[in-house]
Amino acid sequence: MELIEQLDTFSRRFAVWNANVDLGGYPFVENVHAPFTPVRRALPMLNLALVTSAGAYIDGTDAFDIESKDGDVTYREIPVEVEADDLRYAAKGYDPKDVMADRNSQIPVDRLLEYAENGVIGGLNNVWWSVSSHIPNAERVAKELAPAIADRLARYEIHAALFVPASPLCHQTLGIIARCVEMAGIPTMLLSVDPKLTDKVRPPRTAYYNGDFGSVAGKPNWREYQLRVLDEALRWTETFDQPGSRKLAVDLETSVEAARGER
Repeated sequence: MELIEQLDTFSRRFAVWNANVDLGGYPFVENVHAPFTPVRRALPMLNLALVTSAGAYIDGTDAFDIESKDGDVTYREIPVEVEADDLRYAAKGYDPKDVMADRNSQIPVDRLLEYAENGVIGGLNNVWWSVSSHIPNAERVAKELAPAIADRLARYEIHAALFVPASPLCHQTLGIIARCVEMAGIPTMLLSVDPKLTDKVRPPRTAYYNGDFGSVAGKPNWREYQLRVLDEALRWTETFDQPGSRKLAVDLETSVEAARGER
């Protein structure tokens, strides 16, 4: 199975695309088929990987290049011990105000560590992966970045991976990477606030809801909201028996809370 079906068509259209911030005329990837690897361990027994595309990097290290037409296909491995105050963001395609106010809205390290402490998951891997929020050249994602991430996850003996995109374009980027990781035998789950786009890319498993770019893992400084998003999405990794996309119930629950005047 190809990571990008009709790759020649994408490459030809991308070559003549007039690069612009609004992605006008951009040839988004469209796939028909999706790979699928069943989950072989229960959540309390698995080592979970976190892959995000908020463009996070450690203060004092090199930022991602968000100005080139191709985009930056490097990645950063960031230890879970790194504090939020030590992170910086090369953001394009989304407003970083939410992740700067509360990294868990986009990079849910603390929420997942809570799950590990409470036995919901076996553990969060000791490093998480950060990629750029702006990589227009999907061919390079498929040929360079995706295999590199899949290889690193295999080396860390990851049992499942959670993908959290930040911008519209990186819903595509992480969808392609998730396809590659799944083809390498590691089950994946991708959070989405743009289901029309992710349905085109066809990652193996998608959990979507009516959220915001830049806080795809839940609204900032609202722990319960973030836990709701993550809880259902993670549990669905076990219940999917074929590739697909499901809507999270978080929207309905949040509306009920709002009606009660709760936060």
